[in-house]
Amino acid sequence: MSRDTDYSLLEEVDTNGKAAPKPLLTLSDAVALIVGIVIGTGIFKTPPQVASQAGSEITVLFLWLAGGVVSIIGALCYAELATTYPNVGGTYYYLKRAFGKNIAFLFAWARLTVIQTGSIALAAFVFGDYASEIFRLGTFSSSIYAAVVITLLTLLNIQGLKQGKWTQNLLTAAQVLGLLLVVIVGLTTTAADTTTVPPPSTSSGNWGLAMVFVLLSYGGWNEAAYISAEIKNRQRNIVRSLLWSIGIITAIYLLINLAFLRGLGLANMSNSSAVAADLMLAVWGTPGAIFISFLIGICTLGTINATIFTGARTNYALGQDFALFGFMGRWQQLPSTPASALVVQAAIALALVVLGTFTRKGFETMVDYTAPAFWFFFLLSGVSLLVLRQQEPNIPRPFRVPFYPITPLLFCAVCGYLLYSSIAYANVGSFVGVLVVAAGIPILFWNNYQRRA
Repeated sequence: MSRDTDYSLLEEVDTNGKAAPKPLLTLSDAVALIVGIVIGTGIFKTPPQVASQAGSEITVLFLWLAGGVVSIIGALCYAELATTYPNVGGTYYYLKRAFGKNIAFLFAWARLTVIQTGSIALAAFVFGDYASEIFRLGTFSSSIYAAVVITLLTLLNIQGLKQGKWTQNLLTAAQVLGLLLVVIVGLTTTAADTTTVPPPSTSSGNWGLAMVFVLLSYGGWNEAAYISAEIKNRQRNIVRSLLWSIGIITAIYLLINLAFLRGLGLANMSNSSAVAADLMLAVWGTPGAIFISFLIGICTLGTINATIFTGARTNYALGQDFALFGFMGRWQQLPSTPASALVVQAAIALALVVLGTFTRKGFETMVDYTAPAFWFFFLLSGVSLLVLRQQEPNIPRPFRVPFYPITPLLFCAVCGYLLYSSIAYANVGSFVGVLVVAAGIPILFWNNYQRRA
């Protein structure tokens, strides 16, 4: 019997004799999940904002390369955590070991009610907007599409790990191929005449603000932490999956921005509200615009499916530790999936779709709703690496982050800056998100009281 097979059998049950996750994901499955989460709608929305702050074409490309470097710094920190503490709860588990159950609970609560479900609803609204451009379903077309896609992809993941991962692999392949087609179109097209478009005033551009948009587009690679208990040969493949996926994403982002610059020019790119659509419309006309709507729909589906897949893992870990949420802590052994956790996650995401429908700024509301909580707990995850190095110095660490402690300190500094930025430009959506996270505090106190009683 092979070493992998032995380990898989050991993971079929947890310490209480219940069904538990098994390592069934290959390296390519993990890369597809990470790439699928990261390459969503951001790359179609943020390049104009980055270009308007950069001031030159070389600076644009440098900023996107810097985003990849920053992501790799964070990935190295997560690689140490994930290989040292492989657990389906991911960041939840690291925070629990470093700071105790109370902080971990607030993170899991925030992920359940704000971060992950808000991200699912956000991406679903974008899918609904672009699907409605192809075929409209009436007044609430975007919301109907959003609700339908959340429901269908959740049901698909409930069917089991195999169905969920193959869906993700196909969607990610379609994403990459579609983006490469846009790259080819841009690189083989002469830049549009920019004399009719006033050049943006970017001589003293704000590189810090530009990096906020760049790192928004790179966000999501940290989801690898939530599959650390389900990936084969984890001590080797967790690190490899992070480095390969971020390398692929960085290359695609550099190429797509180079294509935008060559096809439109810096001035037109900076002033565009839909840069990919403008490029394809200029080259292919109406069919090009339809193609972009279809491609963005595919990219968004990949993001939604991968976010649903990883999000339910934290809910499962929460149910394992807190009796109040015990119904989410059951793992379906035959399909190898946390079915109850997936259902709860879908219900909350659908409620947020309703919220976005009535505010009618679904995408903007969800961005504001999720940002402060996301960056706060992302910062804590970097701090947890420093804390665990001190608290548990003798535990075996298959991978150690290079240049410790400089690397995790750099990661924490970036997270702290983006937390500040998300609060500095806050509006109503941000405050609602903070209030929802704070609502977890009395629930935590009630759970602790019940446990003591």
